[in-house]
Amino acid sequence: MGAGYEVRGTVAVITLDNPPVNGLGYDTRVAFAANLERAWGDAQVKAVVVTGGGKAFSGGADIREFGSPKATAEPNLLSLIKMCDDSTKPIVAAINGVCMGGGLELSLGCHYRVAAPGVPVALPEVKIGLVPGAGGTQRLPRVLGVETALNMIVTGEPVKSEVLAQVPGQKLFDRIVEGDLLDGACKFAAEIADVRPLKRVRDMKVTHPNPDAYFQFARNTAKAMAKNFPAPPRCVDCVEQSMKARNFEDGMRYERDAFIALMMTPECKALRHAFLGERAASKIPDVPENTPLRNVAQVAVIGAGTMGGGISMNFLNAGIPVTMLEMKQEALDRGIATIRKNYEGQVRKGKLKTDKYEQRMALLSTTLDYSGIRDADLVIEAVFEEMGVKEKVFKTLDEVMKPGAILASNTSTLDVNQIASFTKRPQDVVGMHFFSPANVMKLLEVVRGEKTAKDVLATVMGLAKKIRKTAVVSGVCDGFIGNRMIEQYSRQAGFLLEEGCTPAQVDRAVEKFGFAMGPFRMGDLAGNDIGWAIRKRRYVEKPGLRYSKTADLLCEMGRYGQKTGAGWYDYQSGKRDAIPSTAVVEMIEKHRAELGIQTRKISDDEIVHRLVYSLVNEGAHILEEGIASKASDIDMVYLTGYGFPLWRGGPMCYADSQGLFNVVQTMKRFAANPHDDASFWQPAPLLARLAAEGKTFT
Repeated sequence: MGAGYEVRGTVAVITLDNPPVNGLGYDTRVAFAANLERAWGDAQVKAVVVTGGGKAFSGGADIREFGSPKATAEPNLLSLIKMCDDSTKPIVAAINGVCMGGGLELSLGCHYRVAAPGVPVALPEVKIGLVPGAGGTQRLPRVLGVETALNMIVTGEPVKSEVLAQVPGQKLFDRIVEGDLLDGACKFAAEIADVRPLKRVRDMKVTHPNPDAYFQFARNTAKAMAKNFPAPPRCVDCVEQSMKARNFEDGMRYERDAFIALMMTPECKALRHAFLGERAASKIPDVPENTPLRNVAQVAVIGAGTMGGGISMNFLNAGIPVTMLEMKQEALDRGIATIRKNYEGQVRKGKLKTDKYEQRMALLSTTLDYSGIRDADLVIEAVFEEMGVKEKVFKTLDEVMKPGAILASNTSTLDVNQIASFTKRPQDVVGMHFFSPANVMKLLEVVRGEKTAKDVLATVMGLAKKIRKTAVVSGVCDGFIGNRMIEQYSRQAGFLLEEGCTPAQVDRAVEKFGFAMGPFRMGDLAGNDIGWAIRKRRYVEKPGLRYSKTADLLCEMGRYGQKTGAGWYDYQSGKRDAIPSTAVVEMIEKHRAELGIQTRKISDDEIVHRLVYSLVNEGAHILEEGIASKASDIDMVYLTGYGFPLWRGGPMCYADSQGLFNVVQTMKRFAANPHDDASFWQPAPLLARLAAEGKTFT
């Protein structure tokens, strides 16, 4: 690991070697610097080619070093780029694959750049709350022009090399090489070996016909589109300095100051936490990364309803054949029609080409008999959420499915161990809890039963990547990670109604905090009858657990949500606008009067923190019990499945940012409220311990 070195005639080739994407970690930087000095000291070498091993040039910083002393230890990236800038022998970057972040900045420090076609090029730092920190905002405008460069920097999105090569007047690539890139790069290096003076990107001029108006427009647009993120407008400021700074060094200092200031913002910390958390979610402590995977070439889905159809689309999108099973032909017909409607909507919007749509539909088959799915490698049931129904399905699957097939349940709350016990192969049973709409939502809760085999778990986690889901492993408990926590959140929302809030007030406060949707709008969207069914089960299983009766009274009025045109809010036919309901307010007021509760004015701050800290405390219990293996897994569930604001990093990250001592003190105040549930607000043992020790969840 580091950087390889060889000499081809008069050209030295330095190959970045730090799999999987040749991150510019400490060892790689040290080896690169040593090899560059070696090339300088070899009289035979007239030029240097820098390339990447494997399928990447460099993906930038090595995320495995984030937060460690190695990340900034010399030689740092700025030092390497200065070495390239100062080199008396020409350096050619041979961009063979992924070229992002610090990798692109390193290439911009070279004198020349040649690239293979199809290479993704990006400066994605904005996605973790930063501006590029090694000259990206100063050099990219010099080679691509202000507008193209700024668009890439503000969005962080990759652009293919051949597309950038078509930008009028671009100086990013000196040549796009078809065929063997390294051969082409070495020939090019030999051709330009004696060309002097050496051209440096830093010496190029940045121009724009109307800079003041353009940058003001760009800044206003960035602020409007990313109002909760400070990095995008700072990207505009930095690119502006590439043109307006007195000299290149002043522009570099401005960029570096912006980078360091953003690094300390809570938004940046939250985005970095989410970035690392998403990658960490796929790592399971006792399942080695080299665990052999089962082959999944054919998938079966039982149920062609909204959930079954959405689940099927995920696999069709990934090019995996799917067979949908239903008991009646009309149910299959409705399911296929819904899938077609979804795809046709994407075609109309230009998000999907017609030929792709037809290819995906060609992968879909249907059956009315279990014998039609017997050869599937993975079967996912998406039937009614009732244990008796699940039992019948899994006993049939146990009889029908081939040995080694993975049997998955889409259950959102039921006991996966009990479901596995209905089969003679519990090692093959796993929970795959998709979130509705399943073809849109990123989250997949993978529920690990007591007997789920490690290769089953590893296979499902790998499959999740193929279908572009963020998969998080949960142990078995009622509601798993997400729904177990949201139940406490919903309980608090109900208590707030009893104490003086309206549904609209609670939703407004939480949405102002950053949630995509408040608890009452969320209930109306999901269907209030679903929560009602869960509460009825709770009243039998946990008679001591207290709920506000307002939600039950709402359902007794037949107000199940958007699907009935009335829930916590009123809805007009064909519209999703939530209109405050006088009937609901009257019901709440009558219920308060029956309880003898004197209403009080409740602040937005109390609303938000009762709801969010209820998630935090239940999350701490989940960690303590080993249902989740790490706090970042809980945050990923809430960022990708429940609309928690990304710039706050998830509930556990947010609690850390507030200080766990302060969280516990606030919870003690909530426990003193006679209308709340004092026992719930006793800090989970893990939370109490971390707060006492001055530590954090993450």
